[in-house]
Amino acid sequence: MSDVIRKFTRSVPDWRPRVEPIKLEDATPEQLEALQVTPSNTKISAYVLTLAHDVETLKVRSPLFNGIMYDKGGLSREERELGALAASMVNHCIYCAAVHASRHAQIAKDTSVTDELFAKGTKADLSPRNRAIFDFAHALSQTPSEASPEQMSALRAAGLDDAEILDLILSSALFGWANRLMHVLGDPVRKGSEQ
Repeated sequence: MSDVIRKFTRSVPDWRPRVEPIKLEDATPEQLEALQVTPSNTKISAYVLTLAHDVETLKVRSPLFNGIMYDKGGLSREERELGALAASMVNHCIYCAAVHASRHAQIAKDTSVTDELFAKGTKADLSPRNRAIFDFAHALSQTPSEASPEQMSALRAAGLDDAEILDLILSSALFGWANRLMHVLGDPVRKGSEQ
């Protein structure tokens, strides 16, 4: 039986890279700078250590990720996670879906939204605001995009302003890219599987 996880879960799996991650002790000064290594770093993920093979991309990726997912104002953190979750579900990125579902549930202090999405997918019973956010992010993540003016109207009807809609577009787009990269570079595996 394979140790690769194929079903959505809120339990964050391990991630097994197909490319050997750099070893922090062997990293070049440029890689350390891109990794933003500080004395307080206790663990850098295998994914980020794998991305460190491409220093220029990693230098841009980390600040971009932090700005999109953690900046103040605009869409709430919970709703940014919902947009990222929708993209991850479209791309069937088990690892990212687990991370975003777990964070959404933690921030919301409630698992009902992610339970419903994993049980029923696009047919999930969601609040009007969550439905508008999920549907738009899900459609935007299709290739080619299926986002429609009607979905934009649903976001407006659910009370989202320009800054919130921009944050939703950015979180969905970021994970549309990241999901596809994770698929190429590795697999989600059961905790404790041989790396």
